[in-house]
Amino acid sequence: MDSVKSPIHTPFEGKVITALRTVFDPEIPVNIYDLGLIYNLKIDENTRDVYILMTLTTPNCPVAEDMPGQVEDAVRLVEGVGKVKVELTFEPPWDKDMLSEAALLELGLL
Repeated sequence: MDSVKSPIHTPFEGKVITALRTVFDPEIPVNIYDLGLIYNLKIDENTRDVYILMTLTTPNCPVAEDMPGQVEDAVRLVEGVGKVKVELTFEPPWDKDMLSEAALLELGLL
Protein backbone atom coordinates (compact mmCIF):
# COMPACT_ATOMS: atom_id res chain seq x y z
CA MET A 1 0.00 0.00 0.00
CA ASP A 2 1.85 3.04 -1.30
CA SER A 3 0.92 6.67 -0.92
CA VAL A 4 0.37 8.67 -4.09
CA LYS A 5 3.80 10.26 -3.74
CA SER A 6 5.48 6.92 -4.48
CA PRO A 7 7.25 7.03 -7.86
CA ILE A 8 6.64 3.31 -8.51
CA HIS A 9 3.11 2.16 -9.23
CA THR A 10 1.70 -1.30 -9.83
CA PRO A 11 -0.24 -1.68 -13.08
CA PHE A 12 -3.51 -1.76 -11.11
CA GLU A 13 -2.56 1.37 -9.15
CA GLY A 14 -1.82 3.03 -12.49
CA LYS A 15 -5.36 2.24 -13.63
CA VAL A 16 -6.77 3.78 -10.45
CA ILE A 17 -4.66 6.91 -10.96
CA THR A 18 -5.85 7.11 -14.57
CA ALA A 19 -9.42 6.99 -13.27
CA LEU A 20 -8.65 9.74 -10.75
CA ARG A 21 -7.32 11.88 -13.58
CA THR A 22 -10.80 11.83 -15.19
CA VAL A 23 -12.22 13.89 -12.30
CA PHE A 24 -11.70 17.63 -12.58
CA ASP A 25 -11.97 20.45 -10.09
CA PRO A 26 -14.79 22.75 -11.24
CA GLU A 27 -12.83 25.94 -10.57
CA ILE A 28 -9.38 24.98 -11.87
CA PRO A 29 -9.24 23.16 -15.24
CA VAL A 30 -6.89 20.44 -13.95
CA ASN A 31 -7.66 16.92 -12.76
CA ILE A 32 -7.75 16.26 -9.03
CA TYR A 33 -4.71 13.96 -9.05
CA ASP A 34 -2.39 16.51 -10.66
CA LEU A 35 -3.87 19.28 -8.51
CA GLY A 36 -2.55 17.39 -5.49
CA LEU A 37 -5.99 16.84 -3.99
CA ILE A 38 -5.30 13.14 -3.42
CA TYR A 39 -3.38 12.95 -0.15
CA ASN A 40 -3.28 9.18 0.17
CA LEU A 41 -4.09 6.22 -2.05
CA LYS A 42 -4.00 2.73 -0.58
CA ILE A 43 -4.83 -0.43 -2.46
CA ASP A 44 -5.13 -3.85 -0.87
CA GLU A 45 -3.31 -6.10 -3.34
CA ASN A 46 -5.43 -9.15 -2.44
CA THR A 47 -8.94 -7.67 -2.47
CA ARG A 48 -8.17 -4.62 -4.64
CA ASP A 49 -10.11 -2.51 -2.18
CA VAL A 50 -9.18 1.14 -2.64
CA TYR A 51 -8.92 3.79 0.08
CA ILE A 52 -8.54 7.42 -0.93
CA LEU A 53 -7.90 10.34 1.40
CA MET A 54 -8.50 13.58 -0.45
CA THR A 55 -9.07 17.26 0.05
CA LEU A 56 -10.58 20.12 -1.90
CA THR A 57 -8.97 23.39 -2.94
CA THR A 58 -11.11 25.12 -0.30
CA PRO A 59 -13.57 23.94 2.36
CA ASN A 60 -16.13 26.26 0.69
CA CYS A 61 -15.77 24.47 -2.65
CA PRO A 62 -19.16 24.43 -4.42
CA VAL A 63 -18.85 20.67 -5.06
CA ALA A 64 -17.74 19.72 -1.53
CA GLU A 65 -20.69 17.37 -1.12
CA ASP A 66 -20.45 15.86 -4.62
CA MET A 67 -16.72 15.47 -5.26
CA PRO A 68 -16.07 12.39 -3.06
CA GLY A 69 -18.93 10.59 -4.81
CA GLN A 70 -17.55 11.54 -8.22
CA VAL A 71 -14.15 10.18 -7.20
CA GLU A 72 -15.71 6.95 -5.90
CA ASP A 73 -17.75 6.53 -9.11
CA ALA A 74 -14.67 7.04 -11.30
CA VAL A 75 -12.60 4.48 -9.37
CA ARG A 76 -15.45 1.94 -9.35
CA LEU A 77 -15.21 1.89 -13.16
CA VAL A 78 -11.73 0.34 -12.94
CA GLU A 79 -11.97 -3.31 -13.89
CA GLY A 80 -11.35 -5.62 -10.94
CA VAL A 81 -11.66 -2.97 -8.22
CA GLY A 82 -13.05 -4.12 -4.88
CA LYS A 83 -14.60 -1.79 -2.33
CA VAL A 84 -13.91 1.92 -2.67
CA LYS A 85 -13.80 4.29 0.28
CA VAL A 86 -13.20 8.02 -0.14
CA GLU A 87 -12.57 10.25 2.86
CA LEU A 88 -12.40 14.02 2.80
CA THR A 89 -9.96 16.00 4.95
CA PHE A 90 -8.83 19.58 5.18
CA GLU A 91 -5.64 18.86 7.12
CA PRO A 92 -3.25 19.94 5.87
CA PRO A 93 -5.00 22.65 3.88
CA TRP A 94 -4.40 22.45 0.12
CA ASP A 95 -2.19 25.07 -1.47
CA LYS A 96 -0.65 25.63 -4.89
CA ASP A 97 2.62 23.98 -3.81
CA MET A 98 0.78 20.64 -4.10
CA LEU A 99 0.33 21.02 -7.87
CA SER A 100 2.18 18.47 -9.98
CA GLU A 101 4.60 19.61 -12.66
CA ALA A 102 1.98 18.66 -15.28
CA ALA A 103 -0.59 20.88 -13.55
CA LEU A 104 1.85 23.78 -13.34
CA LEU A 105 2.53 23.46 -17.07
CA GLU A 106 -1.17 23.24 -17.89
CA LEU A 107 -1.89 26.37 -15.88
CA GLY A 108 1.07 28.23 -17.37
CA LEU A 109 2.84 28.52 -14.02
CA LEU A 110 6.04 26.75 -15.04
